[in-house]
Amino acid sequence: MELFAVPDVPEIREGDDLAALIRDRVDLRPDDVVCVASTVVSKAEGRAADLVDFPAGPRAREVAARLSEISGDEKDPRFAQAVLEESTEVIMDAPFLLTETRFGHVGVNAGIDRSNVPDHDLLLLPKRPSESAERIRAEVPADRVLVTDTCGRPFRHGQRGVAIGWAGMAPARDWRGEGDRDGRELGVTVENVADELAAAANLVAGEGDDGTPVVVVRDFEWGDHGESDAHFRDVDGDLIRQAVRGWSFDG
Repeated sequence: MELFAVPDVPEIREGDDLAALIRDRVDLRPDDVVCVASTVVSKAEGRAADLVDFPAGPRAREVAARLSEISGDEKDPRFAQAVLEESTEVIMDAPFLLTETRFGHVGVNAGIDRSNVPDHDLLLLPKRPSESAERIRAEVPADRVLVTDTCGRPFRHGQRGVAIGWAGMAPARDWRGEGDRDGRELGVTVENVADELAAAANLVAGEGDDGTPVVVVRDFEWGDHGESDAHFRDVDGDLIRQAVRGWSFDG
């Protein structure tokens, strides 16, 4: 398997044709996986915003005041309002905002970015990343597209790449029913291939001002395995979320 960054992708503006920009810069193959950073998808889809667009309501002012008290730094209630509006559930409101986005992704601050947004204050995640991936896939000569983002993980330091949208492939490879080396049948193993490819792409893409927003994965083979559409864990089976819901920050 080979991964390489698509060179010379310009600063993306609202209305830009991402698929055309990718096509013009790389000779894609049908079995390639095109990994596109959510930042450029959001910019092309007009998801840049300003704090003035989010006048703070009572809940946002309450959240911002609590976070300011905890951190010792002034928190803008308009940012809290943006997070609330982009979320279907606030799972944790201190010492930071952990929320579920409207498309099912759980992350800090609803994934809202405050860096690399020329002329604006905020960059919101795409509204429906899998639909964004499908639109790109329809216009490039590759069969599979991932929309990626970076986020932290419980129990570990640091950020890693994850998939928040996908098209042309299932997000997970299902090993259940297959045997291990000793012939024992696997009963629970579902491998999240979309996240693994996104993490690999993030290594190539880089971060900060050295980052490149599009990476191609070439010669990845799915193998003779089943598929699973499971990606975002169902709330009823998410024991960690249920535990966090009942926890309060006392620091």
